[in-house]
Amino acid sequence: MDNMSIITQVSKEELKTPLREKGRLSVSSKKLRQRSILRTIFCCLAHTEDEGDQALSNRNNNSSQVPDGKNSTSQPVSNADFIIPVEIDGNVHQVYVLKRPYVDEFLRRMGELFECVLFTASLSKYADPVADLLDKWGAFRARLFRESCVFHQGNYVKDLSRLGRDLNNLVIVDNSPASYVFHPNNAVPIASWFDDMSDTELLDLIPFFERLSKEEDIFTLLQEHQSR
Repeated sequence: MDNMSIITQVSKEELKTPLREKGRLSVSSKKLRQRSILRTIFCCLAHTEDEGDQALSNRNNNSSQVPDGKNSTSQPVSNADFIIPVEIDGNVHQVYVLKRPYVDEFLRRMGELFECVLFTASLSKYADPVADLLDKWGAFRARLFRESCVFHQGNYVKDLSRLGRDLNNLVIVDNSPASYVFHPNNAVPIASWFDDMSDTELLDLIPFFERLSKEEDIFTLLQEHQSR
């Protein structure tokens, strides 16, 4: 394994110690606990735009969607689950975060079934405090941010080959096909979410991942899911 790997292969005994930074990519590991690794699943925060104020907003409505469970905006909302202060260019912006329905149930169950890693194209100054509040069960074994992505054809791509894990046992969940363009066969696409509180996609995915955790050949089941 070369020095570009950022998450090293570990034994059960090594899982008792935090994951460490390797090579040029950064890792923030928190709340590590020992459990069996059945598969590795990368739950991915959505893209943000360039540095500066655009890091908090998209071109249309000052919001950024997160497939694994939140929608955030720099515009005040009355029903925000979290309010995160983020400093950009010397100014503090209040970011209002809505949790996607059933994100708590989803993260808790994924943490029981998989080795989970948060992989996001967002800046760590924003994504890290959100993850602290969102992940109440310590499901994320490590956190990877924008500097861990590959900038390719105008997009921040999550290159799964650099993660020090067997690609035959790795799944990425993301709402943007550009995020996993290097490894589309490893993807579980998920619809973007903004504020539909009747949404059940995360809840509906739990039985699928429970089945996937027991499969030796994950690609057959992933292809079935992608073709629906």
